[in-house]
Amino acid sequence: MSITRRGLLGSAVAVAAATVTGGPATAATAVARPHDPGRVPTIWREFTRTPFTHPQIPYVGRAGHRGGSARFPRRPVVADVRAYGAVADGTTDCAPAINRAIAAAGRAGGGTVLIPPGTFRIDDLIRIGHSNVVLRGAGSDRTKLYATRNLTELIGVYGSRYGGDKSSWSWAGGLIWLAPTARWDSLVAAIKDKAWPFEGWTGNKRDEWETLTTVAPATRGSWSVTVADPRPLKPGRLVLLRLADDADHTLLEHMAGGGPGPEAYYWDDKTKLTSYVPYEWPVRITRVRGRKVTLERPLPLDVRPEWDPRLTTHVEPLTGSGVEGLTLEAVETPQSPHLLDKGYNGVVLQCAYDCWVDDVTVRHVDNGFGFVAASACTLRRTRVAGRGSHHPYFCREGSHDNLVEDFTIEQRTVPAPPNTQLHGINVEGLSSYNVWSRGDLRMGTFDSHRGLPFANVRTDITVDNNGRHGGDASAGPLFGARFTHWNIRVTNGRAGLMKIDGLAPYSATVGLNEVTEFDQIDVPDFTGDLHSRLELYGTTDVVRPRNLYEAQRDF
Repeated sequence: MSITRRGLLGSAVAVAAATVTGGPATAATAVARPHDPGRVPTIWREFTRTPFTHPQIPYVGRAGHRGGSARFPRRPVVADVRAYGAVADGTTDCAPAINRAIAAAGRAGGGTVLIPPGTFRIDDLIRIGHSNVVLRGAGSDRTKLYATRNLTELIGVYGSRYGGDKSSWSWAGGLIWLAPTARWDSLVAAIKDKAWPFEGWTGNKRDEWETLTTVAPATRGSWSVTVADPRPLKPGRLVLLRLADDADHTLLEHMAGGGPGPEAYYWDDKTKLTSYVPYEWPVRITRVRGRKVTLERPLPLDVRPEWDPRLTTHVEPLTGSGVEGLTLEAVETPQSPHLLDKGYNGVVLQCAYDCWVDDVTVRHVDNGFGFVAASACTLRRTRVAGRGSHHPYFCREGSHDNLVEDFTIEQRTVPAPPNTQLHGINVEGLSSYNVWSRGDLRMGTFDSHRGLPFANVRTDITVDNNGRHGGDASAGPLFGARFTHWNIRVTNGRAGLMKIDGLAPYSATVGLNEVTEFDQIDVPDFTGDLHSRLELYGTTDVVRPRNLYEAQRDF
């Protein structure tokens, strides 16, 4: 590990001090206004003393591609889609040519596939299935992919594994779909067979894994674990930490912060939630010394014997791939009724690790940008525009350690049809340690879609809070522990899922302007003291550090 506790704490204190005193600007303090020193909350000072184990604020300083790296790889150009038959005339179907160029880059071991300025019609989805392949346009204002068909037409009806008449295209799949080839092939085969699959790292039936080694007990926030057998492990290897729940659901209780409230909660009938466990956390190994294994990120949870902890294999991942500099515009159709989306979806990363999307706009889509069992990925400078979307951003099926920054949800260009729904920035399905940073939601909400997401951060965001959250009752609680909303500016004063101190256990709401309840009023899932924190409520943009993720990243 390249940081020390002494260095971390010293830098953290320096960040807070500089923002209060108006001291010299650094990368961490440059956003502070020179004549507005702001206010440092007590909880920040506490966090700097216990950054990896704080009870309310998660450590997310390593979220995103390559631990939050500010730069994406510039891979050599290996193909231009025009050489494979693509024509920027807006009428020729260029999907076969683009996919041939991407496949050629994959066979070559990776590289950049260029799409020049212009409008390229696509009558099929675009697939990135090999690692280290980058699809690069000339800029989101210069290169456009015009998509004419939806995923129901291209692949077929996709029902829900939980029954009913819902369309899983309401929360899965993209017209630009980044997923390892073998995993994508198996998913599509299952959909066509109407054998509705699990979508994550261990296959359609969650049985495609083998144990590498068992793991000794350890505590949340530790950067290393002790294993029984280090021989299968080496630096750079991506593994899954697998934690199974026990009959008393103590793992789920732990995700909710533990104590009397979660212990009294009735978990057994939350069948959708309990289908999400075991908890699977992908992480790279950075060092092996004897039986001690150091990880790229600190442990997200305790490791206890009753949860049968082990490091395992997983399906072949997609790593080091990205999409840059283009707009994906779907043919404009009315938004579908709630949960019946046809699949005019944008960009989805699935079973992807250390991948990215940069300077990409999606328009007239059912669902915008998605993480599905994706981890350590970054969406930067992304935008959802057009006629309105069901999920502009979604994060589900055990997605962890992702970063969404400099993002925008534009105001819809047409009124919402009856019986449609708008969620905003979504997180669900035991997804953890994800960050939404520097956002502009001109419509939408903070959609914690049940499924016990925990330890997620939303920071430095302006939102016109006019959406509604969702989630089945069988998916369990809205929030687990260590959810943090930090420097949130609600322009219409609606409270729904902005001020969470009365809903989320062991949570923090810091630097929020005054908000009031509206027609969607929630009650806590857990009884008793939630151990939540509320500071600098009724203020606007005065909390320092202004951006919680950036302050942690710069430790």
